[in-house]
Amino acid sequence: AARGKGSLVASLVTRDSALARDIVLGLAPFHGRVLVLNREDAKESTGHGSPLPVLVHGGPGRAGGGEELGGIRGILHHMQRTAIQATPDILTAVGNRWVTGSQRHDDGVHPFRKNLAQLRIGDTIVGGPRQVTLADIDHFAEFTGDTFYAHTDPEAAAANPLFGGIVAHGYLVVSLAAGLFVDPDPGPVLANFGVDNLRFLTPVKAEDSLTVTLTAKLITPRSSADYGEVRWDAVVVNQDGDPVATYDVLTLVAKGENA
Repeated sequence: AARGKGSLVASLVTRDSALARDIVLGLAPFHGRVLVLNREDAKESTGHGSPLPVLVHGGPGRAGGGEELGGIRGILHHMQRTAIQATPDILTAVGNRWVTGSQRHDDGVHPFRKNLAQLRIGDTIVGGPRQVTLADIDHFAEFTGDTFYAHTDPEAAAANPLFGGIVAHGYLVVSLAAGLFVDPDPGPVLANFGVDNLRFLTPVKAEDSLTVTLTAKLITPRSSADYGEVRWDAVVVNQDGDPVATYDVLTLVAKGENA
């Protein structure tokens, strides 16, 4: 390991997220993996030497000093990689990016009313429930021209092994979800410029109810503009709590108040 001028793994025991961030960022260049241990993950941890299934110890051809960058990793423009093993809250603090399972924050102020300086990673709004009716599905099919049989033909839809009956359009679900989380008045949010990683997970049928949770995931100021980018984690579930759709909403948000 000494040839890599580092070690395979370093362990840090703390529950302080800010302290963990500072120490992990300082340790990272010299270790293939950093394990952060605390009361939340101690029972499920297999210890200092526990491997991760996707981890390759060591820099190019040697142990220590980051993960192996050979093979496909060598063309991903990483100067160095270090694996971090910790609770979701610690991972969020270290990476400055909200991780599924970490804490959400609802202070009673809609996140869309906050400018870039006021918004915090983990700020959340929950919208719904909103019941989907057969009339909603019929109207969306007629209005958009998307008359795919799964939305319009009961007999054919019932024969589909994935649906077993008429289902709502995936894009209807996304549209309804937007109606549940959007704050309509002028404010710091300037525009929605896209959606990433959209997946439809559970079919939505008439009389199902939708609830959406929107969480500030990543905040990226632009040095050359009066606004920055905010990536939001969106999760839509039905009345049984089953995930219906997951995706990232991309917005442009003013740095200061936008009257």
